[in-house]
Amino acid sequence: MDLLIVAVLTGTVGLGLGIAGILAFRFSEHSRSAADLHSDNELPDGIAEVLAVLPSAAIVVDAGDDVVKASPAAYTFGLVRGHSLVADTLAEVVERVRARGLIEELDFEHAIASSATPRFLHARVAALGSAFVVVLCDDQTEARRVDAVRRDFIANVSHELKTPIGAVSLLAEAVTEFADDPEAVARFGSKMQRESTRLTQLVKEIIDLSRVQDHEVPASPERVPVARVVEEAVDRARTVADGKNIELSVLHGGDWYIEGSFELLVNAVRNLVDNAIHYSNEGTRVGVGAKLEDERVAIAVTDQGIGLSTEDTERVFERFYRVDPARSRMTGGTGLGLSIVKHIVATHGGEVRVWSRLGQGSTFTILLPQAHAEDITPGLAEAARQGILIDSSADDAAQHAVDSAADGEYTHGRGAS
Repeated sequence: MDLLIVAVLTGTVGLGLGIAGILAFRFSEHSRSAADLHSDNELPDGIAEVLAVLPSAAIVVDAGDDVVKASPAAYTFGLVRGHSLVADTLAEVVERVRARGLIEELDFEHAIASSATPRFLHARVAALGSAFVVVLCDDQTEARRVDAVRRDFIANVSHELKTPIGAVSLLAEAVTEFADDPEAVARFGSKMQRESTRLTQLVKEIIDLSRVQDHEVPASPERVPVARVVEEAVDRARTVADGKNIELSVLHGGDWYIEGSFELLVNAVRNLVDNAIHYSNEGTRVGVGAKLEDERVAIAVTDQGIGLSTEDTERVFERFYRVDPARSRMTGGTGLGLSIVKHIVATHGGEVRVWSRLGQGSTFTILLPQAHAEDITPGLAEAARQGILIDSSADDAAQHAVDSAADGEYTHGRGAS
């Protein structure tokens, strides 16, 4: 009897231990599976660190289409909200990449709440192991804008070059045909010379514009006297002014300096003076003046020319834009001068403004940071601050240029476009 009880108890205990062992085994298997699943949802070692240093907006999506990792740029671009992809186009590509395992690239337009205009993004999407898909996005908006500007510039250059080249070709044929007629040869030769000069000027200004757009300013800029810049620019334009019987009046003030390139600054002022001469009638005046305004040197060029409409004022700094195409052809204008001025001034940390009225003339003002010199005479510096200018014999046109440097309603031409 005792042996039977012992046997039953032993069997019961063994059965209990067996059931406990089975339950323990099942629980162990379940725990291991859960641990493996948790491990699958974690990024492989080093991936998070790599994504953090990439310049691209980075997003990692798991098998359930939940975003498990996103860089700040991804949120800035509005690609991620919470744990979800916002861009439907991007979500579709993620699904395809997960299904096929192939790397895909796409360009797409995406609206951002902080920007009035949509951004153009380039995305690269690839599988990251068996559980994740990684998305890298780069903002191509500025690159597209620059590319469009470049294409437009090339098209404009081609068009502008075609006209004088075609004219020279036709005139050369005419000279050949009328070789026995000295008067015809002289007439056609004169026109050929004019077109050749125009072509030379156009090529020069294209090169100048290319240089200033690439910010080719000396690494060690010099201290440039404002008076010397104004005088040199006016001297270079005097022959053209004399040809139209236009008086150039100069009124420069104190002993001020600008940091930068002397030749580029002279080029900028010279372009403004040339522009004033081209759009002024014979027998008028062009004034060039300078003053100090809030620690900036203001160089103004005022004419008594045809003036600008509101539309012209807003577009006058565009490349190849001409207010009066017929007048530009007569004077050899290329439509690049004011664009060159804008870029030179922007390169020197300044801005250029324009005030104009139809039939009354225009005032273009260059504003540049003053370079403080230790040797500036106190009296001259104070005179500059008060707008008291040294050349008391200067005439009204130059004085008006100085006064206009700080007054009136202006349109601004800033930066490179």
